[in-house]
Amino acid sequence: MVSEKFRHQLRQEVEQWQTEGLIDSLLYDRLAQRYQFNTLESAARNHFILILLGLGSILLGLAVITFVAANWQIWTKEVKVVLLLSLFMGINAAGFYLWRRPTERWQSRAGQSLLLLGSLVLGANLALMSQLFHLSGPAYELYLVWGIGVLAMAYSLRLTLLAVLAVILVALGYCSGFPNLYYSVDLSQLQPLLHHMPLFASIAFIPLAYWCRSRWLFGMSAILVVASLEANLLFVTFSLFDLSSGMAEIVAALSCTLPPALLWAYRDSIWERSPEATPRFDPIAKGIALTFLCLLFYILSFEWLWRNLPSPGFGEIPAEALPILLDALILGGFALYSWWKLGYQRSSIWRIDLMTTVVGAMILIAGSVVWLHWRIEPLGAIAIFVFNALLFLLEVGLIREALGTAKRGGFWLGVLLMVLHLMSRMLEYDTGLLFKAIVLFFCGVCVIAAGLWFERYVRVLART
Repeated sequence: MVSEKFRHQLRQEVEQWQTEGLIDSLLYDRLAQRYQFNTLESAARNHFILILLGLGSILLGLAVITFVAANWQIWTKEVKVVLLLSLFMGINAAGFYLWRRPTERWQSRAGQSLLLLGSLVLGANLALMSQLFHLSGPAYELYLVWGIGVLAMAYSLRLTLLAVLAVILVALGYCSGFPNLYYSVDLSQLQPLLHHMPLFASIAFIPLAYWCRSRWLFGMSAILVVASLEANLLFVTFSLFDLSSGMAEIVAALSCTLPPALLWAYRDSIWERSPEATPRFDPIAKGIALTFLCLLFYILSFEWLWRNLPSPGFGEIPAEALPILLDALILGGFALYSWWKLGYQRSSIWRIDLMTTVVGAMILIAGSVVWLHWRIEPLGAIAIFVFNALLFLLEVGLIREALGTAKRGGFWLGVLLMVLHLMSRMLEYDTGLLFKAIVLFFCGVCVIAAGLWFERYVRVLART
């Protein structure tokens, strides 16, 4: 589908061509009809109105919450319950009616705004009801229950706006509940949900992203899956180190390899959907995988990190770590299946392209170095050199790929990562001021020269 940005640029070019006499009015009208130039202004206006309605709904929700809080002590318990339920049901009923049966286009947007307002009122109802019936608990429980409620609304209405809000609420619940889960003795009934957050987010949000056909929702869901998986694995790793367990180095290697392997091999074709019906979510997953590898290699390229790492032992795995390892085992099996399917994507013989081979090799090297360092012998300078080399190769690969596809994002990410890499090494080690000045001068000149060259030849690169 042609983007609005492309249609805006095309309309400017076509108007310029008509002014210069390169095309006649008949050809202009055919292009205008094909790319629907007459809808560009209304589309921009609709987006602006939708943003205003969303902002207005949020402010209205805050106003309702503030009003209820201001009069909370005056009303009786029965009045409070009736008021809260009536407010929630009334707003959602009005929103659903306007959204499903609009006679004008503004009614559909107003209906979505009311449904968003109803989802915010749901959170206020949960908080006030728990206070009314003296059901105390940590804040993350409210976020999780609220998020699950909004998730059910998003599934029933197939509304992207509610789905995005559900992801944000569940992520807030996980982030606020993570410290309580591992450092508090008073654990709640929602403890399994925090333990199995990677699996829950995969099952609950990824299919919803396909159903809503939303790239934003898929990206946010994938980040929640990978971030919760990485956080859980890192926690298990350090817990096993504290208990001198023999599996610590394996879980540490798994935390470096499983998230990028899972994301890089992910393809929409895994779900056996027809190409016309499948949104293009592959580039999003690959972009998150590259971002993860950039962060991983950059963090592990510091010398001080390898000097302060604990040592594993030969003890058994505690029972508390098993639920998290079960998630890693299931997602690891899915990652292996994805890599197997990836090899048969274009031929009957298992084969992967050059870039996938390089990324796969990087992931394997990173996991092997981490495992060898803890299980066989401390690698020290060798590990630091390996991760600096991997980071440099990744930077060069990003720039090379951007030159091939003429994409600014990959080019500037590679250049800025390379500059950050050089400056980090310069500041990490004891170097003189003259050397620092030379490095900073070299980085500045290279960034300016590379940026000017790329921006000048980006159109030529795109055509070639």
